[in-house]
Amino acid sequence: MEGDVMDKLEAMATVCDFDPIAGSIPATKVEITVSCRNLLDRDTFSKSDPLVVLYTQGVECKQWREFGRTEVIDNTLNPDFVRKYILDYFFEEKQNLRFDVYDIDSKSPDLAKHDFLGQVFCTLGEIVGSPASRLEKPLGGIPGKKCGSVILSAEELGNCRDCATMQFCANKLDKKDFFGKSDPFMVFYRSNEDGTFTICHKTEVVKNTLNPVWQAFSIPVRALCNGDYDRTIKVEVYDWDRDGSHDFIGDFTTSYKELCRGQNQLNVYEVVNAKKKIKKKRYINSGTVSLLSFSVESEYTFLDYIKGGTQIHFTVAIDFTASNGNPSQSTSLHYMNPYQMNAYAMALQAVGEIIQDYDSDKMFPALGFGAKLPPDGRVSHEFPLNGNIENPYCNGMKGILEAYHQSLKTVQLYGPTNFAPVVNHVARYAAAVQDGSQYFVLLIITDGVISDMAQTKEAIVNAAKLPMSIIIVGVGQAEFDAMVELDGDDIRISSRGKLAERDIVQFVPFRDYMDRTGNHVLSMARLAKDVLAEIPDQLISYMKSRGIKSCPVPPAYSSSDHPQSSPI
Repeated sequence: MEGDVMDKLEAMATVCDFDPIAGSIPATKVEITVSCRNLLDRDTFSKSDPLVVLYTQGVECKQWREFGRTEVIDNTLNPDFVRKYILDYFFEEKQNLRFDVYDIDSKSPDLAKHDFLGQVFCTLGEIVGSPASRLEKPLGGIPGKKCGSVILSAEELGNCRDCATMQFCANKLDKKDFFGKSDPFMVFYRSNEDGTFTICHKTEVVKNTLNPVWQAFSIPVRALCNGDYDRTIKVEVYDWDRDGSHDFIGDFTTSYKELCRGQNQLNVYEVVNAKKKIKKKRYINSGTVSLLSFSVESEYTFLDYIKGGTQIHFTVAIDFTASNGNPSQSTSLHYMNPYQMNAYAMALQAVGEIIQDYDSDKMFPALGFGAKLPPDGRVSHEFPLNGNIENPYCNGMKGILEAYHQSLKTVQLYGPTNFAPVVNHVARYAAAVQDGSQYFVLLIITDGVISDMAQTKEAIVNAAKLPMSIIIVGVGQAEFDAMVELDGDDIRISSRGKLAERDIVQFVPFRDYMDRTGNHVLSMARLAKDVLAEIPDQLISYMKSRGIKSCPVPPAYSSSDHPQSSPI
């Protein structure tokens, strides 16, 4: 009896902890190809024998770690390396990369014994966001020398875009309920490199039956097996209980490769409860689960659209209402501390620094709302931070921050806190280009309670039909209950009885991301990770809803000699 209670508790821990939103799906895998042009010649009697080393940097610790090396190509200053780097790609993270080039003079793996030819720093987003996902950068690192350039190309691995749809039924499952039959559901886990399991799908509960037929479900193949078709998939079967203490019926294992065979006798699995098997000599199984159908189709991914030329346009709107406090006082959320950025600047830089990689001209409209403007003191809810109504664009993140600082000196903080004008401002631009070539992201940074809730809801419902997403970052200590309503994760937002076509709003309070040790770099990385994580799916949902296919861009042709290569 005691053993059964423990089993129950263990089962509860694994099943109840699953949040389908938070269950992390491995990133898309991206293959990086490296070429160099016009490298320095370090060899006296022949050309250099180059090799490229890739270093990556962690979010929390800024230390560079060696990720991998290409092969050595003998006797060339224009190498095209065959060996690729395969990296996990996260849109919402700033993934810093460093490529060091060496001229290899011996078989020693110690890089200090070889000639350094230069280095390049970039982010994975920069490569992916470049035209045709091809980035060329000059090599630096040797003062006074022209070191040539590195060409980096990104290609998404094919199996990352596959989506599997499958349906299961079960037969003669164990009866677990005293007054009725079981209420079965299944939980799917993919195995990790270290032998642990990560939950990746949970079926619905089918009430009061020992022979359930579950609804068909779709799941990205990378979520099921991370692209490794032979990797073990574990499936646990439970009897649902209202109090959350679900009874474990049994489990079985399979693999993506096995599931691909579709409906046949090989895809009928015995559900086994290992503890029951040890206790009962005549135990055979706790029922069987059969695969009824299985199909796979390729879907367009976020990177397909980016590579096909979709540009992401970033607009920022900053709250200049009086509740922020007098900017000249240190208690104000707009206070310009000479030694550190305020919360507005941090939120702005955290999000903007990542999105800017996907916008080719790096010119961003920056707006303010809730202030009295010179010379006549009229209140505006969509004024340009740079003071230029005809051209509200700022050059890069630096330009936005400069315009923000300048505005604080010229406008008077006032009110109320109206969002609808800036939402409608960006929506007008998005409405003009609905062919998939452009996607708009509006970042609203605010300190407080929204004053025009009904108008903002209506603006968001209208904007949900357009190629745009809205990120709202709340700064300061106010209650942000109304903002949670705008973020349609739980309940889809509606206005005048009309539901939003898509969920396009993501709200987060910045205080939840402040690192206790005062590490602002970490705070900003955490914030960006959470607020940007939904953008790729929101972009895809718009493209799908309009039937927009990605346009493949032909790879840029580069001619060069192809000398022999040798590994190191």
